[in-house]
Amino acid sequence: MELSTLAFVLAVFVLAGFAKGIIGLGLPTISMGLLALVLSPIEAAALLILPSLVTNVWQMVDGPHLKSLLRRLWPLNLGVCIGTWLGAAFISGLGGPNGALALGVALMAYAVSGLAALRLSVPASSEPFLGPVTGALTGAITAATGVFVIPAVPYLQAIGLTKDELVQALGLSFTVSTLALAATPRLSIRRHANPASRSAAPSSLSDSFFAPVLFPSRSVGPKLPSKPVAACA
Repeated sequence: MELSTLAFVLAVFVLAGFAKGIIGLGLPTISMGLLALVLSPIEAAALLILPSLVTNVWQMVDGPHLKSLLRRLWPLNLGVCIGTWLGAAFISGLGGPNGALALGVALMAYAVSGLAALRLSVPASSEPFLGPVTGALTGAITAATGVFVIPAVPYLQAIGLTKDELVQALGLSFTVSTLALAATPRLSIRRHANPASRSAAPSSLSDSFFAPVLFPSRSVGPKLPSKPVAACA
């Protein structure tokens, strides 16, 4: 990897890490969108896995609501896993010729949903059905683009969670998505894609540079207003 590319990658993770620490989401969305300018989607996703896993696990366990969220959100998370693996098996996925196009469409759809300030509401009686469907759609989009916010984040915002529950639920959902993505054969380190893709820097590099930015910014999060988190990762 050229020095200029490496510097750009590190700068992207600084920005994404700061956003993640402030609002609890934004790492995959910002990282994939910007890294795609200099790397292929599969290279960007490979770089993203370790820092995403580390930060999301920390966000997931940092609060008292994990047990109740696990019970409530297991249909969503199961759907995410199934959707990711089936999506990787039956569509071209991150290594396919349309990976960059799919990534762009997913990012634009998420931006539009945030700018539109949609106020969705999902009744508790509908969660057993909508949870797996939303998870499967999120997993399929994750397999195609490496971004796991659509439609999981709007769904989580619509089921009536408090601010603290929402932040922890996002960490849980993103952790499951990251693990499902990491377990997808198409993202194996020994991938069959263009040999040039093997030149991607190890994800531990981005993680070691990005972590010091996340932890100080995370302390700002509790100072934010208690209104629902905006969909603007």
